[in-house]
This record gives sequence, structure tokens and C-alpha cells, in this order.
Amino acid sequence: MPAKLIDYYKAIEDSSRKMLDAAKARDWDEVVRYEGACAVLIEQLRFRAQELELPPEHRSEKVRIMQRILRNDAEIRCLAEPWLSQFDRLMQDQPQMVH
Repeated sequence: MPAKLIDYYKAIEDSSRKMLDAAKARDWDEVVRYEGACAVLIEQLRFRAQELELPPEHRSEKVRIMQRILRNDAEIRCLAEPWLSQFDRLMQDQPQMVH
């Protein structure tokens, strides 16, 4: 488990980068797996941030990390868009079931 708050940001960035690599490989199962890892890390960060404060010397690094995560996310979305569109078309062709 990361010891400092900045370590959580680094771990989230690493998982985000792995998610992007999986998306580039069109390995959507891996994308989902790393997305789950990111969600767990984000929740852990939220919890730890209640107890710890990010030191001033880590704040600029946090900003750079967050920018990279956002760029990864944007690229993942671009890569996933065709797949999601195809999925939507498949679902529209299926008869609707009422439960």
C-alpha cells in the first residue's frame, strides 16, 4: 500500500497508462481490469486524504500526474469510441426483452 499521498497519484497514473496500452491493443478486458484497479486506488486515495495532507513540494508533481491521467483518459475514449458505437449497433439489432 502506498505510504504517501503522491504515491497513490503515481499508482493511479501507472494503472491509467496500462489501461491506455490495453486500449491501444484493443484488449478491452484488460482495459476494464485496469479501470477497476484505478477505481480502487482512487477510493483509497480519498480515504487516506482524510488523514494525510499533500506536502507543498508534491503539489506541482500532482498537477503533472493529473494532466497525464487526463490525456490518457482522452486517448482511451478516442480508442473506445468505435468499439462503443459497434456495441450500440449490435444492441439496437437485438429484440428488446421486458422483465
